[in-house]
Amino acid sequence: MTKKIVPLGVLASHSGPYAALGKTALQGTMLALHALEQDPHSSIRFAVQWHDPQGNDELYYRYAESLLQSGVRHVVGCYTSTSRKTILPLFEKHDGLLWFPAHYEGFESSENVVYTGTAPNHHIYPMIEFMLNHAGNSAYCVGSDYIWAWESNRVFKDEFSRLGGHILGERYHPLGGLDLDAVIDEIFELQPAFLLNTLVGHSSHYFFHHFRQRCQERGINQRERYPIASCNLSEADLNEIPAESRDGHFSSSVYFASVESPENHRFVSAHRASFPDASLPPVETEAAYIAVHLLALALASSDYDDVSAVMQAACQQRFLAPQGIVSLDPLNHHCYLTPRIGMSRADGGFHIVAQAQAPVQPDPYLTAAPVVGMFADTLFGGS
Repeated sequence: MTKKIVPLGVLASHSGPYAALGKTALQGTMLALHALEQDPHSSIRFAVQWHDPQGNDELYYRYAESLLQSGVRHVVGCYTSTSRKTILPLFEKHDGLLWFPAHYEGFESSENVVYTGTAPNHHIYPMIEFMLNHAGNSAYCVGSDYIWAWESNRVFKDEFSRLGGHILGERYHPLGGLDLDAVIDEIFELQPAFLLNTLVGHSSHYFFHHFRQRCQERGINQRERYPIASCNLSEADLNEIPAESRDGHFSSSVYFASVESPENHRFVSAHRASFPDASLPPVETEAAYIAVHLLALALASSDYDDVSAVMQAACQQRFLAPQGIVSLDPLNHHCYLTPRIGMSRADGGFHIVAQAQAPVQPDPYLTAAPVVGMFADTLFGGS
């Protein structure tokens, strides 16, 4: 089959303050491009323009503007919400489509964005249900000082409080900041049942290790006494945390490399072969992989420059991803995804301790009642 060559922009920060996470989205994009190249049934071949914004929002804007002005209509990229919100007006102005492969805090829907990462009802609500049942009803929130942590914590506090939970403390630190001793002292003073971590990048990696050390100095088993829950802890993050501090942490996500399916086994094998020095593939890798595949499927039946037609075609696709069946909601352009809870292991992977039985409809504005008993068949108890 002769493949149609179409332009694709990629904005992935594989250097800068969240380089480890930016690399994972880049890897997912590359895996998808290779899979499409080898697929005799795919009619699309992408001509890619790569850019590394280095975690700098000004560079995101500059590169996005350059891509769109040169005629590129489809771009896979961004990790932080600030970078996405910085460049979104450019996509609306130039009628481009941003394929955003990251979990985020919700409360957004655009005709110029396809959201292949999780909405808050995919990760925050499931994490609340799980931690209330398995940890307790008091929490301490620590996060990076930007929109992801602010909004994620706001959603968490509203729902956790509604269900009878109590927030004992809430602190924010600059992106990349490592001065967390005062926070840890306050945690010991307030004694919450668990911690909600919305720190990002270097700050998060340092906190997991330093808090484990501070607990050990006091003779405290951190895993049992102060379990840490996150909606952004992945295999790539575990790879940045010393092995002695990796295990026993909870992560709410829709994908872990330990998902049992033939598609995921092939995905993990391809990832290992292509990136032997990398961590196991995290959710950002799979989300980018999904984005490129959905775009290719949509372009097979629509014109590249007709962004509205591409969006419409994308919403008609069902893609068998490593996590399971994924499809787009035509009303909000977010994906139906399958929530899971993982417990981290010292080897850098996750043991899946709970998972939903089917993909859950995305609800970025949290207008529907939370799904009750999502993890009725919990797998908790493994190690």
